[in-house]
Order: sequence, then C-alpha cells, then structure tokens
Amino acid sequence: MAFEMELIRDSQEIFYHLLKYHELSRDTEERLYQRYVESEELQALVKSQGELADSRVERYGNVIYLIPEMENSYLGFTKTALKTALCRSNATDSDYYLSQFAILVLLLEFYDGRGANAKTRDFMKVGELQNSLSERLQEGVDALSEEEQAQAGIAFSDMQAAYEALKSDVEHKRQKTTKEGFLHHILVFLQKQGLIEYIERDETILPTPKLDHFMEYNLLNERNYDRVRRMFAERGN
Repeated sequence: MAFEMELIRDSQEIFYHLLKYHELSRDTEERLYQRYVESEELQALVKSQGELADSRVERYGNVIYLIPEMENSYLGFTKTALKTALCRSNATDSDYYLSQFAILVLLLEFYDGRGANAKTRDFMKVGELQNSLSERLQEGVDALSEEEQAQAGIAFSDMQAAYEALKSDVEHKRQKTTKEGFLHHILVFLQKQGLIEYIERDETILPTPKLDHFMEYNLLNERNYDRVRRMFAERGN
C-alpha cells in the first residue's frame, strides 16, 4: 500500500511526540490529535511504528498513549531498574515483589469495580495505604499455605516477612529501609510516571486522568479484573 508523503510525515511527527512524551492529548496538540483520529491510514502507520518499537499505540478518551510491551526495557523498565528505584539497597526478590504488590493494593483501593464504574474513590491517605497493605498481606498468609502460595505463584509469606523487616520511620527521613519510606519512594515513582498526584505535605494520594484511562480501558477488562481479584484470594466478600 502506497502512502502520501504528507501522511508519512504526520505519522512520524505523531510517533516522535509519543516517544518524547508517551502521550498525545487533544488539549495540548489538537492538530495532530485530530489528524490521527480522522484518518484510519494515519492510525495504521503510527500503530505500525509502535509495533516495530515493541509497543502499542492506544487512544483512551481524548488522549493517545504509547504503551511499551511487558518485555520492552528501552521504553519501559527492567526488573533491575525498578528494584533500584523502588527498593532498598541489596534488595531481594521478595522486596521487589512486595513493591509490585503495594502498587496493586493502591490500584485496588481506588478501582474496585469494572469499566466506567471502576473508580470508587478520589483520594486516600498514605496511612490508609499502609494499613491496607498490611491487611492484604495477612489475608494472603491466612488464606493460603506456603505450598498453595508456591502453586499460585504469590509468596505472601515472603512478602510479609520483607515488609515486617522494614523499620518504622520515627525520624521521618523517608528512607527505603522504613515502611513509610518504602511507600514514599513508590508514590514518588508513580507520580513521575504521571499516574498519581502525591501531595507530600498532607500525605494524600490522588489518581490522575492517565491512570483512570488505563484502568477503565485496559487493566480492568474482564480477564484482567478477575486475575487481580484472584491475586488477593477474595472469598466471596
């Protein structure tokens, strides 16, 4: 299929914008946004470039996103990079999986439904997140034996041990070796990705429209929703 040069240039401009900012909004780039949504050929070109870059180009609401695939360590993050950003020095795999579990708990606190009704609250306090993380870990330990945890691939006992090994932040230094500091660095990381607004002065967490879009259109489809619920070993409550 032959494409006009103008179409090719527009696709390159849009994809470069996505590479640079990971999103293209109608509010900030109306010309490129309208050009994209009005031309199926242009969409095909941009999506093709995304595939070559091991990524997906998706439009959620009035924003076009570049979403790296799971194994894309160039546009996304490697396990090593995430462990360095989120966990204490000399962190174990249990520390790393605890950080990922903490993010899942945060998501479940905000989005406990499906589709357009997924979002159930607009903000939460850091202390609430800390309490919920402790409760969810204990629920997993109580619900599954270590053998069952191994079969399910979710080591609740190991994650709980890693969490309990963290100190309490009595000096408010927010170091990664404390429970409060551990969550603080996770929240700072999520804020840098544009997924939450973290108001440190009063320890408040607010989801951004970007996170709302991802949850509504992508993460909370039927298959992923049920998968996340199973991870928390819910028993009909």
